[in-house]
Amino acid sequence: MYAVVETGGKQVRVQAGDLLTVERLVGEVGETVDLDRVHLIVDGGRIVADPGSLKTAKVRAVIKGHGRDRKVIAFRYKKRKNIRVKRGHRQPFTQIQVTEILGS
Repeated sequence: MYAVVETGGKQVRVQAGDLLTVERLVGEVGETVDLDRVHLIVDGGRIVADPGSLKTAKVRAVIKGHGRDRKVIAFRYKKRKNIRVKRGHRQPFTQIQVTEILGS
């Protein structure tokens, strides 16, 4: 059984027991979070993709940790104009482990 959920503007295929990294979620380590934007559930040969049927579906996960990704450097310059801009960014993330998929 697997599901496709949306979190952080991205769609992710998940199964029970999966450990994945998603955009930062609110909550402490060890808390349970419900991902309720489910787009698809596949259980053996049964496929559920109807938005009306998936309104009550959710995926339960446990927060395993928070962190920040590697630094990404953005550098702009204009030749012969002495304009140079260097910026760095580290994206925060949350690591979660899927415990169960609650279908409709």
